[in-house]
Amino acid sequence: MSEKVDLKKSLDGYQARTGQFRLLDVPELIYLMVDGQGDPNSAPAFAQALQALYPVAYTLKFASRRELGRDFVVPPLEGLWWAKDMDAFTAARDKSRWDWTVMLLVPDWIDSQLVESAIETVRAKKSRPPRIDDLRVESLAEGRCVQTLHVGAFDDEAAVLAQLHHEFIPGQGLALTGTHHEIYLSDVRRVAPDRQRTILRQPVRPA
Repeated sequence: MSEKVDLKKSLDGYQARTGQFRLLDVPELIYLMVDGQGDPNSAPAFAQALQALYPVAYTLKFASRRELGRDFVVPPLEGLWWAKDMDAFTAARDKSRWDWTVMLLVPDWIDSQLVESAIETVRAKKSRPPRIDDLRVESLAEGRCVQTLHVGAFDDEAAVLAQLHHEFIPGQGLALTGTHHEIYLSDVRRVAPDRQRTILRQPVRPA
């Protein structure tokens, strides 16, 4: 058995500092994904999405350890967020108008067959998650991105996003592309809102 891998420590995409915008190139990665719409604090679909993701991720972790001899820490939850009018996300924070995809990274040594087997194992359980059939496996190729670390409550992100979108990105001769991406380094069940650590990522292209 090899040493347990913690991707938060080994992948460059999980590195960020508060108060610093960093340009980086993010490689194509494979994720478990579930889509939804509405306020994540109140929409039942959001909680149900997590109920589908985590059992599959842990089944995959145990299968990797058992069959491949490679154990890993389940990566942090990530989310893609957008709205038809992005001011509903960055300024007004009208969560009822948000669309989202929540996702968990699949380590690169795990093949599609093992992933599909993990999904089928969870689907066959008596405590079958209600949204397991909505879970999919998909690659995400973001390429050139800017990211920073936000420490604090989710609702305090607006000022950082405004600076990122309207100052830093145009100042670098870049423009927004793709979808706003968040990586939740803290467990919101155990960490006070003012201490939550969230990576804010935005794909960019030449203006």
